[in-house]
Amino acid sequence: MPQTLSTREANLFRTVIRHYEDKQYKRGLKAAEQILKKNPKHGDTMSMKALIMNAQGKTEEAFALAKEALTIDMKSHICWHVYGILYRTNKNFDEAIKAYKFALKLEPDSHQIQRDLAILQIQMRDYQGYVQSRFVMLKARPHLRQNWTALAIAYHLEGNLPQAENILTTYEKSVTSAPLKTDFENSEAVLYKNSVIAEAGDVQRALDHLEIDGKHSLDRLAVMELRARYLAQLGKKEEAAKAYRALLDRNPEHPVYYKGLVEALGIPEGAEAARLAVYDEYAAKYPRSDAARRLPLDFLNGDRFQKAAKAYLTQMFDKGVPSTFANLKHLFSDPFKRDTLPVLAEEYIQELKSSSGSKGKSNDDSSKGEGAALYFLAQHFNYYMSRDLTKATEYVERALELDPKNVDFHMTKARIYKHQGSTQKASETMDHARSLDTRDRYINSKAAKYQLRNNENEKALETMGLFTRVETVGGPLADLIDMQCIWFLTEDGEAWQRRGSFGLALKRYHTIFNIFDIWQEDQFDFHSFSLRKGQIRAYIDMVRWEDRLREHPFYFRAALDAVKLYLLIHDKPQGTNGVNGGDGKGANGEDAAEKRKAAKKAKKEAQKAEREAAEKVARQDPNKASSQKSKDAEDVKKSDEDPNGLKLAGTVAPLVDAMKFLEPILQSSPKNIEGQLAGFEVFIRRKKYLLALRCLKAALALDKSNTTVREQAIRLRKTIDPILDSLAPKLQEVFRSELNAIGIS
Repeated sequence: MPQTLSTREANLFRTVIRHYEDKQYKRGLKAAEQILKKNPKHGDTMSMKALIMNAQGKTEEAFALAKEALTIDMKSHICWHVYGILYRTNKNFDEAIKAYKFALKLEPDSHQIQRDLAILQIQMRDYQGYVQSRFVMLKARPHLRQNWTALAIAYHLEGNLPQAENILTTYEKSVTSAPLKTDFENSEAVLYKNSVIAEAGDVQRALDHLEIDGKHSLDRLAVMELRARYLAQLGKKEEAAKAYRALLDRNPEHPVYYKGLVEALGIPEGAEAARLAVYDEYAAKYPRSDAARRLPLDFLNGDRFQKAAKAYLTQMFDKGVPSTFANLKHLFSDPFKRDTLPVLAEEYIQELKSSSGSKGKSNDDSSKGEGAALYFLAQHFNYYMSRDLTKATEYVERALELDPKNVDFHMTKARIYKHQGSTQKASETMDHARSLDTRDRYINSKAAKYQLRNNENEKALETMGLFTRVETVGGPLADLIDMQCIWFLTEDGEAWQRRGSFGLALKRYHTIFNIFDIWQEDQFDFHSFSLRKGQIRAYIDMVRWEDRLREHPFYFRAALDAVKLYLLIHDKPQGTNGVNGGDGKGANGEDAAEKRKAAKKAKKEAQKAEREAAEKVARQDPNKASSQKSKDAEDVKKSDEDPNGLKLAGTVAPLVDAMKFLEPILQSSPKNIEGQLAGFEVFIRRKKYLLALRCLKAALALDKSNTTVREQAIRLRKTIDPILDSLAPKLQEVFRSELNAIGIS
């Protein structure tokens, strides 16, 4: 039988809950111990103690205590609720949902348990369960608008758009007084309802709703954009043109507005003169607008293109705009435009010289005029679609003669060295560019990137440390991980992999994987926050973005690197030694010894950086250093038991570990052939031949001429033929038909 508490101890139990919510774990633990001294079998207190212990990082002890509390009091909704929270914090969401549902059976009116269950259901994309939970919450508290909105969102995400609109309309009818014009929540709800109507395909009704209910919305830009889009979709071209003109008057730099206006005016694609007239109108109306002059270059051809491009380049070179090449490089897919632009730049330089160098100069600023044109030409001939590294070098050297201390010129020179294959010179040149402007974070990051490309991991970390927080315990690397600097972690991992330090490489790849997990888990807070603040449209966009999270190129690159490294470890397990790659060959194992030495050196560098950071903090504020130390001592979760990745590299099941990275690639990026090729390599080694065949078919559908795909098809045929008769009859039929369809004999 569960023990009951006296009035004094019941009040003390409430303080335990309050201390937990305020994250005062030591006080909460102390109060719980006081209760358990007199009532050692009080299940609710034991559960709260388990919850506090879990927050302190004692996960195993917390689960053991929570299970003991459940055996003592199986009918306590608090025990089951805490049990669910423990599972949730440890990412076992299915078990957490079961525990929440059991807690609700015991306490159906608990709003907190119902809310936690609903949040977990939307996190797991259980839309049907989320609809049910939100319906129950609405019945319990129908006076709160956010409960109505949440139910509408649930129906929307489930795909039931008419019901979502119906819920929003029902609430609007129940309101007796008109909302204030400054009511942000109402303004967002109106636009959200409008988006639901439009998504259902009823554009005319969406426009009518926008004209009537959306005219007082606080987000005027959104209303103007939606109205212009609806009018264009409905074929009301005259009104759509007026709407897009109003948008261009608001922002003459937005390319979509120009495109919408041209389409609304009914100008065909081949009518260059008519389209150009639209852009010229706004170029004259807004002389400082760049888009009105740049966008016509996309569709102009021949003499018109030459004239417009010359005018644009002249203006950009006179101003010394560094992004001129970046604005125009998309034109290089057209050979005529690609070849015309450098000629115009050369003409500009000749005209400048013929006019005694007076044109385009401003207070002898060498980044303008001739310097800007030479910079453009150097970038042009360094670009992969128009590459001529000899000419690129010539132009960048001429630019440097004008201004030897120009950071942009030195950066371009470093890029040229990189494309020549000289990573050492590229790294040195980029670092020299960094030294010319030590306050620029961008050039600092570029220098570190080039150092990593040259396998200078320690030097790159030191360079990045110039812009990281000094007080961070663990040095620059710890701060970069805290800031989720994925590009650095990826480059660092690839550099360690090239150096043969597989453990450190895998450590970086797993860190990136964990960062994406954090982004996935960060939704938890926004499921309730967005409803409280009324930011519904942004919330819907966030949920849909999260569903495509693993499509991100940052994840794909790091995951593919990890899969390839695990394949290498599987193929040459004797060479890893838990730390380094290679085959361990050489006189008396000299190669392996050198790699172990490099790993030890890297560890010492990290420890040194940590000590230096702590010393700097102590010099700045001695009390801060001691308080930081005590804080870190309490935070058990942040301790890293494998800083060099020895356990990761020493895995006995590399192919199983590779699946952690591979599965999201195959699910989120099925159209990327590199992912399918990697999937085939993993599955054929795991003897999952049907899955290997699936990856092979997907790769063939993407690129039949790919030589690696053809080679994999031959390997699969040679692997399957000897064992085909031993397979199940259905599998034999599948493999025979599919391999014959592929056409590999």
